[in-house]
Amino acid sequence: MRRPKVTVVGAGNVGASCAFWLAAKEIADIALIDIPEAADRTKGKALDLAQCGPVERFDCRITGGSDYADAKGSDVVIITAGLPRKPGMSRDDLIETNVKIVGSVAERVAEAAPDSVLIVVSNPLDAMVYTAWKKSGFPTHRVVGQAGCLDIARYRTFIAMELNCSVEDITALLMGGHGDDMVPLPRYTSVAGIPVTQLIAKDRLDAIIERAKVGGGELVKLMGTSAYYAPAAGSVDMAEAIVRDKRRILPCAAFCQKEYGVGGYFVGVPCMLSGKGVEKVIEVELDAAERKLFDTSVSHVKELVDVAGKFLG
Repeated sequence: MRRPKVTVVGAGNVGASCAFWLAAKEIADIALIDIPEAADRTKGKALDLAQCGPVERFDCRITGGSDYADAKGSDVVIITAGLPRKPGMSRDDLIETNVKIVGSVAERVAEAAPDSVLIVVSNPLDAMVYTAWKKSGFPTHRVVGQAGCLDIARYRTFIAMELNCSVEDITALLMGGHGDDMVPLPRYTSVAGIPVTQLIAKDRLDAIIERAKVGGGELVKLMGTSAYYAPAAGSVDMAEAIVRDKRRILPCAAFCQKEYGVGGYFVGVPCMLSGKGVEKVIEVELDAAERKLFDTSVSHVKELVDVAGKFLG
């Protein structure tokens, strides 16, 4: 029987953490790929992780290097490659740099693993998903961005902290762009089926929502670098749903044309993930206030994509 395979492109903090979660959950065989200058380090990380198998009792084939031929036969490719924003770097500078990186990665992945599903993690997320789609030539259902799974994990974590309850009992929904542009929906948030609005006062819930929106910035201030454990966990959650054809409904940056009247952009929405990739975008009812926030968020996504379009060639 053929074993599933997931390739992770980019062996930095996020990529290496993705490989770790994939192995620990024994989801698939793993190929870890980075630039030629980092080939030995990448090979070393893969070997180090493989040597955890006898202790943690997982059995995965794990390779590392810089050859995209290693991605052959992948069911899913997680793209974490790209540079973080540095002091003095404008948004446009960051987009230009990462469009080139993610665009090149997408082209090489399309050649090596033409039947894979792409999960994009690189930032600015909403623009990079669009870039990967354009450069890979893949159908839209096989390109998706990891943002909502991370954002919603932060939102649920902060609610659990507030209530001093298990995060496992919290169900939540958010939509829109990644980070400051996200639109958490308290009306669709519950704790063991109890609406969160009955458990947390509005001012406290508003504060939790704001903290979730700037959750990435909070971690940068604390650690001096971007988050990596939680982004990787969110990415692997998506990969598992696809590899195991679980038909899970998760918040992801999926392509919306007529859905929500978006008109052809990747935005954060609840969608069903299966072996096909994005099998279906789920449309939920939004009240006037929610719709206004969502439309504003989508307008910012379109601005990012317009900037990326200047560098796509």
